[in-house]
Amino acid sequence: MSTMNRRDVVRLLTVAPLATAFRWAPESVSRAAALARGALDRGAPYEPKFFTAHEWDTVRVLVDLIIPKDERSGSATDAGVPEFMDFMCGDDPDLPTPIRGGLAWLDHECDDRYGKTFVACADGERAAVLDDIAWPKKAKSEYSAGVAFFNSFRDLTASGFFSSKLGVQDLRYIGNTFVAEWKGCPPEALAKLGVSYDLMTRPPRRD
Repeated sequence: MSTMNRRDVVRLLTVAPLATAFRWAPESVSRAAALARGALDRGAPYEPKFFTAHEWDTVRVLVDLIIPKDERSGSATDAGVPEFMDFMCGDDPDLPTPIRGGLAWLDHECDDRYGKTFVACADGERAAVLDDIAWPKKAKSEYSAGVAFFNSFRDLTASGFFSSKLGVQDLRYIGNTFVAEWKGCPPEALAKLGVSYDLMTRPPRRD
């Protein structure tokens, strides 16, 4: 359990510039993604530089609830999202405070409801907490601190996942590859755009 009490956590999340902290620069994302990829490639257990052991466990559980493994691709932890976040927190001075405060908020909320930390909760208990903060328009005002944290954390999770090798594969991105024969845009894509090669190649009118 975090050493911060609930009052400290709520005050921290109220004062911390959440919106600003989660507007990270593209170069920071690229750098953190490259470092995370290197950490995964080494194969050795990663030792977080920013997160405590308990925070690390919480992050790993939370990101996999946001992007779980499915038939299409691996999970957020498979993609190195926790490592990505650890590098981001070391690179961006505005990010650590709201991240740490939000993780502490989760633990306090779970302690109030179930008498245990977020990691120690059962799947249904975690889902109940996240259901209360995942949709800002439906959330109750007393959960505003958790709403602000979770929705920003979810964006960071997505950034880490889709900047990873696994995330790019999940997008089915085929750019930067050699094509022996270009057969043109697929018919279904042309139909969706409402265009045809006949219209695209027709000479312009001169009237």
